[in-house]
Amino acid sequence: MTSPETNLIQFRAAEQLLEARDPRGAVHLLDSVIEEHPEHRGARLLRARAYFLAARLRSAEQEFKWVLEREPDNAFAHFALGRTLQRASRNDEARAHFKLAAALNPRPDFVEAAGFDSFEPPEPGTADEELGN
Repeated sequence: MTSPETNLIQFRAAEQLLEARDPRGAVHLLDSVIEEHPEHRGARLLRARAYFLAARLRSAEQEFKWVLEREPDNAFAHFALGRTLQRASRNDEARAHFKLAAALNPRPDFVEAAGFDSFEPPEPGTADEELGN
C-alpha cells in the first residue's frame, strides 16, 4: 500500500503526462492509484481521457460509463463518451451523449457537437406559461 501523498503525486504526474501527450504513461500511473482507490472518480475520468488519447476506445468507453453511473449529470463525461463513440463510428449513440452534455452545460463545443444551432435557456417562468399554468 502506498501513502496518500504518493497517490497524489502519481495523479498529478499523470495529469502532466496527459498534457505532454503521453497517455500510456498516464495510464500506467493511474492504474496503481485506481487499484488502491477504485472509487476515485477523478482518477477514473483522467484514465478514461488517457485511454481515449491512446486510441483504446473500448477501455475509454468503459471508464466514461463508470463515471456516468456515479455522476449522471457530468456534462464533460457525456461529451467525452460521445467523442469516444463517434471515433468508434457509433454516431447515433454519440449524438445522444452530445445532447445530454449540451443540456447539462450549454458550452459552445457541447452545443455544436449536439448539432444545435444555439442553446439559450428559457427565461424563468416561461415554461409554466407555455404549459398554461
